[in-house]
Amino acid sequence: MKKLFWVFLIVGLFTSGARVRAQWVQTNGPYAGSINCFAISGTILFAGTSGGVFLSTNNGTSWTAAFTGLTNLNVFALAVSGTNLFAGTIGGVCLSINNGTSWTAVNNGLATNTSFYALAVSGTNLFAGSDNSGVFLSTNNGTSWITVNTGFTYPNVYALAVSGANLFAGGVGVFLSTNNGTSWIAAFTGLTNPNVRALAVSGTNLFAGASGGLFLSTNNSTSWTAASTGLTNTNVRSLAVSGTNLFAGTSGGVFLSTNNGTSWTAASTGLTNTNVYSLAVSGTNLFAGTEGGVWRRTLSEMITGIEDQQNNLPTSFSLQQNYPNPFNPSTNIQYSIPERMFVTLKIYDAVGREVANLVNEEKQPGYYQVEFNGSNLSSGVYFYRLTAGSFSQTKKLIMMK
Repeated sequence: MKKLFWVFLIVGLFTSGARVRAQWVQTNGPYAGSINCFAISGTILFAGTSGGVFLSTNNGTSWTAAFTGLTNLNVFALAVSGTNLFAGTIGGVCLSINNGTSWTAVNNGLATNTSFYALAVSGTNLFAGSDNSGVFLSTNNGTSWITVNTGFTYPNVYALAVSGANLFAGGVGVFLSTNNGTSWIAAFTGLTNPNVRALAVSGTNLFAGASGGLFLSTNNSTSWTAASTGLTNTNVRSLAVSGTNLFAGTSGGVFLSTNNGTSWTAASTGLTNTNVYSLAVSGTNLFAGTEGGVWRRTLSEMITGIEDQQNNLPTSFSLQQNYPNPFNPSTNIQYSIPERMFVTLKIYDAVGREVANLVNEEKQPGYYQVEFNGSNLSSGVYFYRLTAGSFSQTKKLIMMK
């Protein structure tokens, strides 16, 4: 009888979780380690991974290996220029003129013994950012390169972005060039965390994702302000823009802002691997690259749901059932608070001992999502309790290894 009870309980939990909302779905690959970057050419989606380049022509329903001739399979950056596809790898840059069917190295003038983490196209100019040698420029589709580092005081470049005549480079801070890299100026006043890993342009706004949060500049990087309210994970690795909507990929999932970074809401429902290395908007979908493959989610249902939350603050407290449940090893817990107050969210084992403290700080009114990783716990029944002011609620969750 006891076994039958647990069967009904588990089935019921799975069923209720499936009814809650639309969510991320995992595409059929590519299973080649971390998905470090994306590029889009027409209807083709390219994914650069730690195991080469893969392409999909059907929104991830199937993936095809496309790395014949790549001199190194660790691909950190992809860029499209006309009919040319470029890949930044450990040791150099490679070019494909046939959608990844074959590749050739284009390293004449590039520094050796370096990795290329960023690529950007501006007109007929191609820029490559390296991890220890700064920025390089090619005006002939990679046939030859020149170093363009005057004024660049830190040679580590992990992100590049183009806005009109402005070129931005992110690494240890942000640098700006208004003359195609001929000279650079430091541009990170107000950037309280200088470890920049992602840059994105949205209209006149420039966003920088760092290991300590998200920052916004409205004056071409002359000054920066923090824009991380609602980011429950501030290790920002990737950014993507769709119209007026901005997405941030972090080590704790995907977040969405519909108001230029003024506030953020978690958008990771169904994303069981929340270590997000890359994001891309293709057609009506947002794609997320993780350690375990590529995930897809429809833009419209996600944006509508988040806008409803951001434009309509909660009027009461709520603690949702975690999803997925049962889980192994990670699950997501959503809650809402109607006013500013101190919040705690803790995990307890079956005998009431605290095993994790997920939230322990003052929060603004809004909707929140927290990931709980129970990889260090044994299988069994646990409880999570939300306390905010006089409100307190407890729910059950099940770890099943």
